[in-house]
Amino acid sequence: MEALMDRSVVADITSHFQALSSVIPLHTIRTEDDYDKAVEALNQLLDAGAAGEEHALADLAHTLGALISEYDDVHYPVQNISPLAMLRFLMDQNHLTQSSLPEIGTQGVVSEVMSGKRDLNVRQIKALSERFHVSPSVFV
Repeated sequence: MEALMDRSVVADITSHFQALSSVIPLHTIRTEDDYDKAVEALNQLLDAGAAGEEHALADLAHTLGALISEYDDVHYPVQNISPLAMLRFLMDQNHLTQSSLPEIGTQGVVSEVMSGKRDLNVRQIKALSERFHVSPSVFV
């Protein structure tokens, strides 16, 4: 059976891989330190334009993103957040009060929504998602 790569090609690949791996962790992320390095490297790649599919390093950014995502799924699982909790979070992040939400309706309606007595309707969800630039699904 013929060898697919001769020793010099393997040595060349090994050298390049070791050089690249010294800058970008291209392995399963096992520790918080590995995770922090991977996130920093991905941020630098994205800042350099590697998010675009035509960029020479787009596949590298995608691979690194997949490794980070795999670690995230195990160590930082996504928790279900209620629509009301999400609304409160967005209000807090934007320094808003109940009176700052005309998208929901009158002050009485806002109070009922904020106290959990009333759910958001489709019109309110659409308006809030546009205001906060988030998917409507965060309010469902």
